[in-house]
Amino acid sequence: MEIIKALISFIIHIDQHLVEIINTFGIWTYVIIFLIVFIETGLVIFPFLPGDSLLFAAGALAVLPGSDLNIFILLIVLWVAAVLGDTVNYHIGKKIGTSIPQDSWLGKVINQEKMDKAEAFFNKHGGKTIFIARFMPFIRTFAPFVAGASRMNYRYFLNYNILGATVWVLLCTLAGYFFGNIPIVKENFSLVVLGIIFVSILPMIFSFIKSRMDNKKAKTK
Repeated sequence: MEIIKALISFIIHIDQHLVEIINTFGIWTYVIIFLIVFIETGLVIFPFLPGDSLLFAAGALAVLPGSDLNIFILLIVLWVAAVLGDTVNYHIGKKIGTSIPQDSWLGKVINQEKMDKAEAFFNKHGGKTIFIARFMPFIRTFAPFVAGASRMNYRYFLNYNILGATVWVLLCTLAGYFFGNIPIVKENFSLVVLGIIFVSILPMIFSFIKSRMDNKKAKTK
């Protein structure tokens, strides 16, 4: 429980924690930020790490006078971490996705039936699934794993991986860079982070509602 509370605090107050990290590690902060984004996107068991809020906070801190973060270096570091993370996640899914023990917690989340549905979904909607998933917490971590496990064409996956990473990093980081230090935003940063998280999960909520409505329509026929 304490770990969960600490994690929630880290995500909500990401700006404060990032300032502490910068003050402690200086230029090595790039490595820490790289690892957080890489792990969040690259390892399916870490979907709870901050993504959008970290990019926004990093962008906001990069604009401060005397900051150890340079916006151009930051964008490159985040982009490489995002692309490599999804790539590694895809290959992990391709390697072990179909051999996960069904009685494990991950096996219950990702089983063969869901693999078949995922493959059909990818075939129907194509690579835009990978692109859209970039902007959805948790789904962002699972999507490349499922894409690999369901044997989505890698070149096709890579194109949307790069496109999604580019738009995600530019949008979230530059939003922080240009708007993160506006007084009202800076003074209410925790609320801004919660707002970012809420907006990020909206596609997931709409998808869930649409799925429920479709199921009800199917049952009434």
